[in-house]
Amino acid sequence: MINYAVDQALLKPFVPANTELDTWNNKCYVSLVGFMFQNTKVRGIKIPFHVNFEEVNLRFYVQYRHRAEWRRGVVFIQEIVPRPAITWVANTIYGEHYRTLPMHHEWQQQDDVMLVNYDWLYKRWHSIKAEAQNELKEIPQGSEAEFITEHYWGYTKQNDRTTSEYGVEHPRWKIYPIKNYLVDVDFGLVYGKNFSFLSHEIPKSVFLAEGSEIKVLQGNRIK
Repeated sequence: MINYAVDQALLKPFVPANTELDTWNNKCYVSLVGFMFQNTKVRGIKIPFHVNFEEVNLRFYVQYRHRAEWRRGVVFIQEIVPRPAITWVANTIYGEHYRTLPMHHEWQQQDDVMLVNYDWLYKRWHSIKAEAQNELKEIPQGSEAEFITEHYWGYTKQNDRTTSEYGVEHPRWKIYPIKNYLVDVDFGLVYGKNFSFLSHEIPKSVFLAEGSEIKVLQGNRIK
């Protein structure tokens, strides 16, 4: 999870109706996140060749007022996966912003060090890499890491008046202390010229989190 502080004006066009930008210490964040789907099931059924696969997404954070509570959620600017069927279903049925590209990943464990990288091909290979201490740590309450990881809703902009909302269930994650990292991504090439400046930005933070079983709930529409 590679996290950048950005001007709120950059994200305003992507904010779904009825939601507002969520901030931490008055900072607005975008995150570039790489992870593996493993043992994936759709309504309890494993789809052949779509059980284990990589994803890299660029996302930001919003909140939605539901009655007396604030729901804190994620909005995806773009999600990259290696399987065209995933892209078709996500974009056609759910109105998401998936893209199919060649991808691969590598996980290594060397004594007390973990090496993790995700790569994808669009005109050239792009890569994010992390070297971390192989020792899980609790995420401190009220920390930046808690803000980034503790969002349990997803929001998708359907149009200027309608938003798709779905819940996400997972236990509280833990993180590995980062020793070194590398971001070799042409953000302008992959995500458009408005994001090109990120290629030269130093991230506010980089996390390597231990994943978990995740359940995505059936969604609804907010009008």
